[in-house]
Amino acid sequence: MSPTTSETAQGGRRLVIVESPAKAKTIKGYLGPGYVVEASVGHIRDLPNGAAEVPDKYTGEVRRLGVDVEHDFQPVYVVNSDKKSQVKKLKELLADSDELFLATDEDREGEAIAWHLQEVLKPKVPVRRMVFHEITKDAIRAAVANPRELNQRLVDAQETRRILDRLYGYEVSPVLWKKVMRGLSAGRVQSVATRLVVERERERIAFRSAEYWDLTGTFATGRAGDVSDPGTFGARLTAVDGLRVAQGRDFTSLGQLKDGVNVLQLDEAGARSLATALANTAFTVRSVESKPYRRSPYAPFRTTTLQQEASRKLGFGAKATMQVAQKLYENGYITYMRTDSTVLSDTAVTAARAQVTQLYGADYLPDKPRTYAGKVKNAQEAHEAIRPSGDRFRTPAETGLTGDQFRLYELIWKRTVASQMKDAIGNSVTVKIAGQASDGRDAEFSASGKTITFHGFMKAYVEGADDPNAELDDRERRLPQVTEGDRLSAEEITADGHATKPPARYTEASLVKELEEREIGRPSTYATILGTILDRGYVFKKGTALVPSFLSFAVVNLLEKHFGRLVDYDFTAKMEDDLDRIARGEAEAVPWLKRFYFGEGAQAGAAEAGNGDGDHLGGLKELVTDLGAIDAREISSFPVGDGIVLRVGRYGPYVERPTEIEGGTGRRADVPDDMPPDELTVEYAEELLAKPSGEFELGPDPETGRMIVAKDGRYGPYVTEVLPRTFPRAVRTPSSRAPRPSSSRCPWTR
Repeated sequence: MSPTTSETAQGGRRLVIVESPAKAKTIKGYLGPGYVVEASVGHIRDLPNGAAEVPDKYTGEVRRLGVDVEHDFQPVYVVNSDKKSQVKKLKELLADSDELFLATDEDREGEAIAWHLQEVLKPKVPVRRMVFHEITKDAIRAAVANPRELNQRLVDAQETRRILDRLYGYEVSPVLWKKVMRGLSAGRVQSVATRLVVERERERIAFRSAEYWDLTGTFATGRAGDVSDPGTFGARLTAVDGLRVAQGRDFTSLGQLKDGVNVLQLDEAGARSLATALANTAFTVRSVESKPYRRSPYAPFRTTTLQQEASRKLGFGAKATMQVAQKLYENGYITYMRTDSTVLSDTAVTAARAQVTQLYGADYLPDKPRTYAGKVKNAQEAHEAIRPSGDRFRTPAETGLTGDQFRLYELIWKRTVASQMKDAIGNSVTVKIAGQASDGRDAEFSASGKTITFHGFMKAYVEGADDPNAELDDRERRLPQVTEGDRLSAEEITADGHATKPPARYTEASLVKELEEREIGRPSTYATILGTILDRGYVFKKGTALVPSFLSFAVVNLLEKHFGRLVDYDFTAKMEDDLDRIARGEAEAVPWLKRFYFGEGAQAGAAEAGNGDGDHLGGLKELVTDLGAIDAREISSFPVGDGIVLRVGRYGPYVERPTEIEGGTGRRADVPDDMPPDELTVEYAEELLAKPSGEFELGPDPETGRMIVAKDGRYGPYVTEVLPRTFPRAVRTPSSRAPRPSSSRCPWTR
């Protein structure tokens, strides 16, 4: 009998609403007759996207914001235009049903979607909230048998977040339109994430390299070596006459030795002289220090650690990781992928331990199951870590998966199994070698080694690193078996020059890690945030590195100077704390929103607001009302040096030498949109200005109405139309170009 016409043993038909069609298809197969499973296809109702969507009864600020700020911040919800037909279908199915199960995701957003469904469908039959964190037959049937009520506290918390983000975006974004460029956007977490990327680039721009030298020696024991006891090994000079030799960590970002650091900074001449003086020296082992080495397994994946590892090991962006994980979840291969918990259920622990014994043997299984404490503040521990679904884990080969789904499942499976394995153990050794140079100086070299005697969990999984040159945990470095006083000969001693490097740009993985460590935003939103700052043109990719555009410098400059608190890291983290307190029922939403929007009270007026540097006592409304102090040209102008200024204009960045510098004839030249800001040197700006350049409006295209301009590009003059910033980035972004070497660091920082 068809599920759409059959009745359950209790005498009725049950409608189950999930979010996606793929999930609906999987769950329908587990529930069978008596159940109709249909998808809402995501959100069916939200705040309006513009005044045109707001019902006519609303006027003024309510029509603009979609929120009635004068009446306890009541939101105006509208059914999305592309969901009206689906809502109609759901209502028709509900009319023939005797019970409604709202089976949306178990997080805050899922709870809010369930509430919106209930509000729109207005069911006259019993309503149950059905939750599960994996899509298996047992989990789905258990969820049906044990429903709960809607959690109104979670709904209210999600609604508060939505209202807050609407007020932030709809009040601050128009300021960017007026003062920087049309089509830009600001957001509570998005703007802070952009600021982090810009600040890192500022550090790179201000960076000055320091040069330092040391020696590397290759030493021989005089014995025939083998794999377990090598005959030769390398060591690096660490001290001369007891004074430590300077390394990169001893220098500031400006290329100077740090205050209070007592080290010997060798230059090239000094290093080569010492190497020559040590040419015929007899060396001895000064000390051997051996310590036991132990490394415990990594915790099972949560959302952010999965994104980081998928970036390091698979080259996936955060958005791609979540898209693949969503498919794996909906098709029953993994548990729910938006979680900040590292907890495994008893069933999962049993499954993982069984697989350890089966695949690696009992020697790799610890006596007791491992548990992992949550590291994320306000983590929802009721959720599980991301793991293979079911009470028996399928090996990757057993899944039948291919491509990206196979690769991500394999990563999750390995990490989960490894989390229930024994520690890796071994020994770490430090050998110090001494020799007297021909000029009497005492030189000390040092070598470090590590041997792993039992690999434990490393047989299954080793975590990646953000630094491609970093040494992974399973890397062994074997040293000869030597004792104090042993004589060694130097086969070669060479002088090596080094230069300190600017701080590395963020990658998607390291930016996610930074946001989480600063407690900014929620793990479930990071993929969306990264997608937004890339799509908006605030950031672009150079390899895996996130590079801020010149446009983002102008945006962050404005926000820091005039909305400082809104992009302050601590303030943003505190807002997250407050939102979590609201979710726990420890604070009320409306008073909190009033303080955020209107300020602390009457005393928070303009007179007490300060000087516009962002340390503002008033609320958001007051901040965006008085824009007279914001000089649009100043916000978008950055000195390059030698009188040259970089400006961010309507059609992109350009460099300009004002008329008073040029003796009455000002010049300007376009800067490539995809040029990393730290590569804009005075020399390169001079090259651009020396070329015939300019941007001339030729008139609007009669078909599209868009302005046609003549520009001078890298390969000569060309004509193009000015596309709106809302166009897909693939259309707007120039092709990638090779890094440009520069003869000096760029001096501009703001």
